[in-house]
Amino acid sequence: MKERRALILAKKELYSFSYTPAFYGVALFFTLFCSIWLFYVQRFFTMNQATLRPFFAAFPVAFILVVPMITMKSWAEERKLGSMELLLTLPFSEWDLVLGKFIAAMAEIAVLLVLTLPVPLSVIGLGRFDAGAIAGEYFGALLLGSSASALGLLLSSLSKNQAGAFLGSAAVLVVTMLINNISAGMNLPQVMTGVINFLSLSFHFESFSRGIIDTRDLGFFIVSTVLFLFLNTRVILFRKWR
Repeated sequence: MKERRALILAKKELYSFSYTPAFYGVALFFTLFCSIWLFYVQRFFTMNQATLRPFFAAFPVAFILVVPMITMKSWAEERKLGSMELLLTLPFSEWDLVLGKFIAAMAEIAVLLVLTLPVPLSVIGLGRFDAGAIAGEYFGALLLGSSASALGLLLSSLSKNQAGAFLGSAAVLVVTMLINNISAGMNLPQVMTGVINFLSLSFHFESFSRGIIDTRDLGFFIVSTVLFLFLNTRVILFRKWR
C-alpha cells in the first residue's frame, strides 16, 4: 500500500514535469552535452581506442546542471504555490511524499540515459567494445543520478523558490562532483585526500566508468541516497508540525 501511494505521487510529478518545456530542454541539453564532450572535447575519432570512458566521464559534469533542473521544482515550487500544506494534509506519510518525488526524479534520469543510447550505438561498429562494461557504466550513471537526485530533493525542500533550489543544488553538486579532481592537483596529506575522495560522488563513479562494479562504491551510492532521503523526510516532518 505504501508503495502504491508513492507511485501515485510519482505519476503526478511525472505528468506535471513532462508537460513543461523544461523537460525537453533538459533532455536536449544532456544529450548534446554528452555527445559534444565525446566527439569534440575528447576527440573520439583521434583516440584510436575502442572505449567509451570519455563519454561516461561527461555524466558527472552534466549532472551538475541536469539534476538541479529536475529537482528544483519538487519541493520549492510546492512551498511557493502553497500546495505543500495541502500535501501534508493528505493521508500520506513523509516517506510516501519523499519516495514519490524521488521515483519521479529517477524516472526522468532513466529517460535521459536512454536518450544517450544512440551515441554508443553509432560507434559500436568501429571497434570491439565490451557490452558488459557499457552496461556497468550505465548502471553506475543511474546510481550517480540516484545519489545526486536525493541530494537535490533535500536541498529543494530547504529552499523557498526554484531559483534558490537550483543555485543551491548546483553549487553543492559542483563541490561533490569535482572536489576530488581539484584535490588531485594539490599536495594534501593522504588522510585528507582519502576523506575528500570518500565524499566525492564522481570519485565513486570512476570504477563504474571503467565498467567495474565495486561493492564499496555501490554501497556508498545506496547509503548516501537513503541518508539524503531520510534527511528529506525530517525536513518535511519539521514543516508539518511547525
